[in-house]
Amino acid sequence: MKYITNLIAAFLLASVLASCGNEIEMRRPPKFELPDLAEIENIHTFKAPLYWSVYEYCYEQSLAGVANEDMDITSEEWDKIIDWVATDLRPYGYDMICTDGFIPMLAKDASGYMTHYGSMSLKELVAKCKAKGLKVGVYDNPLWLHGDDKLLVPGTDYTFGSLRYNGADEVVNPKNNDMWFGWIVASHAGAKEYIDGFFKHYHDLGIDYIRMDFMSWYEDGNDRNMGNVGRGYGREVYARAMNYIAEAAKKYGVFTSVVMPHLYDDALVEAKYGNMVRIVADTGGGGWWHCSAQEKGKSYANWPNCMNMFDGFTYWSHISGRNKVILDGDFIRLNKFLTKAEKEFVISLQLMAGGPVTVSDQYHNIGDNLQFYTNTEMLALNADRFVGKPLADSLNDQNNQIWYGQMTDGSYVVGIFNRDDIYKTVTVNFADLGIHGEYKVRDLWSHKDEGVATSVTSKILAHGCKIVKLTK
Repeated sequence: MKYITNLIAAFLLASVLASCGNEIEMRRPPKFELPDLAEIENIHTFKAPLYWSVYEYCYEQSLAGVANEDMDITSEEWDKIIDWVATDLRPYGYDMICTDGFIPMLAKDASGYMTHYGSMSLKELVAKCKAKGLKVGVYDNPLWLHGDDKLLVPGTDYTFGSLRYNGADEVVNPKNNDMWFGWIVASHAGAKEYIDGFFKHYHDLGIDYIRMDFMSWYEDGNDRNMGNVGRGYGREVYARAMNYIAEAAKKYGVFTSVVMPHLYDDALVEAKYGNMVRIVADTGGGGWWHCSAQEKGKSYANWPNCMNMFDGFTYWSHISGRNKVILDGDFIRLNKFLTKAEKEFVISLQLMAGGPVTVSDQYHNIGDNLQFYTNTEMLALNADRFVGKPLADSLNDQNNQIWYGQMTDGSYVVGIFNRDDIYKTVTVNFADLGIHGEYKVRDLWSHKDEGVATSVTSKILAHGCKIVKLTK
C-alpha cells in the first residue's frame, strides 16, 4: 500500500497555519456513554518506552522532495542505525527501534498484513535488532487494510473487502471518501477477528509496540488544520474499534500508542483503551518551537488539541499517573535546539510528565547531544514509572511551570521550568507541594548535593529548568 504521496507537505503546512477561527479552550465536557463492550482490565502495566524513531530521517527526506513511494532505508543503512543505537543508547535503557510513516508499508505474503517497510522485511529487521539486544516497534494501524480485498479474515469466511465502507454504513461525512486510507469499519462482521489477526501477526514477528496514527480521521473524519479529511465512522464505531484493539493487544502483549486522537470527552475512550496517547501536534521541525513556543497557552476542542509539548503535558496531566494511560509528547530532535538549557528542558519535561523519551536524532548529527539523552539520574524516573504533576494545569497559570511527584522509594522529585525568554529566580517551598520537613536536595543535571532544606531557590536560565530529588 502506498502511503500519503502528497500528504506530508500539505499536512505539515496546515499544522503551522492553524485556523484561529477554531480556537476553543477545552472544557472537559460531559462523559460519552460507551457502548456495551467487554471490559478490558489491567492494560496500564507498561512503563513509558525509551526508543529511537526513523521520523527525522523521513521528515528531512520529504522536505528534500523525495516522494513517499521512492523513500527507503537500505539494509546497509539499517545496520549502521542498529549498531549505533545498540552501542550508544541501549546501555541507558533505549531498547527499541521504531518505524514511522512516509516509507511504503507493504503486504507481500498471503496474510494480507504488513510484511515490509520499503525494501526491508520486518522479519529481517527484527532479526537484526534482536541480535543486538533491541526490540522493533512498527508504525501501522489495525484499522488499515493493506492486503487484497479477496483475502479472508483469519478464522472466518469474511473477506478483507467486506470490512470496508459499503454505502449503507452511517458516517459523519457521507459525501467524503477516505482519502489515503483503506479503513475497516469496526461494526462489520469479521472486524474483531481482523484486528485480532493484526496483533497476532505482529506478535508472531516479534513486534511488541504498535504506533497507530490518524485516529481522529477515523472517528469523525475531521482535522482542525486540514478540515474534512474522511468519512468519519462515528463515536460508537471508534469506541468499539478501540475496545477490540485493547483486547487483542493485551492478549498478545503488544503496547499500543494512539496517535492523532481527538481526545473527546476528556479522553474517555483513549485513556480507557490505549497504553499511550499523543497530546501534542506533530514534531515537524522540532526545537523550542514544538517544545514550548508554538501557540503557547492555547488549547482546542479537537485534534491537534495543543500545539506544543509543554501545553499538552500540562493540560492532560490529570489523566496520567501510575497504572494509567501514558502521555506522549512526540519525537525529540535535540539537534534542533539552540542551547544546553533547552535540551535539558525538553528531556526533563518528558521524564517529569512520565512520558517516553523518543530519540529522532541520527548517528551522523547527534554530536555531543548524546549526553542529554543518557543522564542516568534523570532516566531513573522512567525506570521507576514516575509520573509528576504540575502545581496548576491551567495553561496560563505560571504555577504550571512547577512539577513534582513521588518515587516508589518515598523520595520526591521537583522540577522548576522557565518557558520565558529571560532568566528568572524562583523559590519553591516544599510545604506548598505537600512535602513537609527537611530534605536532602540533589540537582539531577549538575549531579551535585545541595544540602538539607525546606525549600529551593534557583536562578533558572531562559528556556531552562532545575530538577531536584528530595530524600530524607
